[in-house]
Amino acid sequence: MIPQRPYLLRAMYEWIVDNGWTPHILIDTTADDVEIPPGLSDDGQILLNVSERAVHALEFGSERVEFSARFDGVSHQVSAPVERVLAIYANENGEGMAFDHPASDGAIQDHDPQDDGPTDSPPDKGGPNLRVVK
Repeated sequence: MIPQRPYLLRAMYEWIVDNGWTPHILIDTTADDVEIPPGLSDDGQILLNVSERAVHALEFGSERVEFSARFDGVSHQVSAPVERVLAIYANENGEGMAFDHPASDGAIQDHDPQDDGPTDSPPDKGGPNLRVVK
């Protein structure tokens, strides 16, 4: 079966951009096949602005997300398997989509929806408001 994540990433990116917001993606950097500039990973994750102004040649492919971006004035290639993208959301309001964290063997971990807490609570003003959508 064809994975859904690449399609959902492309759709969410387009929706965020069409609304005039700034798309950000959260990537799990613990795998060897994630290519980012050294020293930028924070606790095994990196949050990246992927707006048209921030990156060049962005491609949400079927297997990888790839683009080039400048970090401290130096251009770097960023590349990660689609399954390592943990979330995509609009920076301005936290609207977006989060995905299950991949297990070390590449399988999706079991998720208990009761661990998500109440869904009727208002978003926290301090940061993005993401929830897992199945």
